[in-house]
Amino acid sequence: MNKEQKKNYIAEMTAQFENSKAVMVTHYQGLTMPQLDELRSQMREKGIVFKITKNRITKLAIEKTKCKDLSKLFTGPTAVAFGEDAIMSARILSKFAKDNENLKLIGGIMDNEVLDQTGVQNVANLPTLDEARASIIGILNTPASKLVSIFLARSEKMSSLSAENSEKTT
Repeated sequence: MNKEQKKNYIAEMTAQFENSKAVMVTHYQGLTMPQLDELRSQMREKGIVFKITKNRITKLAIEKTKCKDLSKLFTGPTAVAFGEDAIMSARILSKFAKDNENLKLIGGIMDNEVLDQTGVQNVANLPTLDEARASIIGILNTPASKLVSIFLARSEKMSSLSAENSEKTT
């Protein structure tokens, strides 16, 4: 890389670290190119950028960003996932790591909170916003649906009772 390319790389990486709400750092040693391509494809579908980094230059890029605390994670073969949804990023990486033991989740940042390896796994297990909304709606709808079924059951009993009474009187 010449000086100009390094400057461009630093500027691009600084912007990505600063503008991403979710940054997940991984080690990918041992993954094949087809495996990396598959992971990139899965991430891209959800609007997440998965990028192999140059550690020394990346450390320069994050010095003045909210991600400066991640600097110590940039050792060895490192790749970073940049996205808006930390849960989705962590989920995809976690699922891929279960199937491919050569991918290691080592840390990240969600909004402005630094996550260690355990923190990333915890985030991966959280429900997405849509899943949480569906659960809440389900909880809110359950009492109403039970109430409706009770009223319907009572009205059916009432109508069957009145039908029995009318048959007895005739």
